[in-house]
Amino acid sequence: MPRMFVGISCALAFATSAACSAAAQTIDLSSSKVVDLSHPYDANTIYWPTEPTGFQLKQEHKGLTKGGFFYYSNAFCSPEHGGTHIDAPMHFAESRWTNSDIPIDRLIRPAVVIDVTEKAAKNADYALAPDDITAWEEKNGRIPDGAIVLLRTGWSARWPDRKAYLGDDAPGKVDNLHFPSYGPEAAAFLVAERHVSLIGVDTASVDIGPSHEFLVHRTIGAANVPGLENLMNLDQLPETGALVIAMPMKIAQGSGAPARVIAFAPR
Repeated sequence: MPRMFVGISCALAFATSAACSAAAQTIDLSSSKVVDLSHPYDANTIYWPTEPTGFQLKQEHKGLTKGGFFYYSNAFCSPEHGGTHIDAPMHFAESRWTNSDIPIDRLIRPAVVIDVTEKAAKNADYALAPDDITAWEEKNGRIPDGAIVLLRTGWSARWPDRKAYLGDDAPGKVDNLHFPSYGPEAAAFLVAERHVSLIGVDTASVDIGPSHEFLVHRTIGAANVPGLENLMNLDQLPETGALVIAMPMKIAQGSGAPARVIAFAPR
């Protein structure tokens, strides 16, 4: 089987030589698995409760044409923020990158996974704390500069049950949401001290459900760090050793976009 070089990330101009060095490895496809981290888009896709619409697919043609051959085509409509998607920095930070501004190399990076499933099972509003990061690093070593950090809470198992996933299924209401995610102090540490390129989570937001100030969004946005939300299959990734490729739809001037996110991980 061919080897795919993670060095392509270096060719895509990593911001620092340290980040390039950290990615100077190869992926042997014969000993790697490809993990899909994205939920499909359909009528059951969960969107932020204040979105007035969800995913819509309109069939334009399915069947034989006048020429006698089969043809199938649809039109779709979707808000930016629902399903597995990216939040551009400008979503909560004026004059920062919009969706189409995000450099492509920020979206192809080595990933680390921080698992808080046990804590989240006991506290639906659990927020990742700096102590969680310290504990992870004591076990796995320092989070490399420029890495993608993924937070595993176990919440993707609740998809697409809106009430179980969000804590409340009242349309348009955000006063009683309950799900875990990043805490502001942890996000600030990852941005300022570990210089992460991207953070992601298997819940509906990089802020916990009860948040009304969205400090994590504001912190990462101000630092031009995008966020991935509504990921899945994080249990199939190791704590270190995976490479994530996050490809959002390139919506010019978008505040976010649906994304297909995959990871290469050792078998």
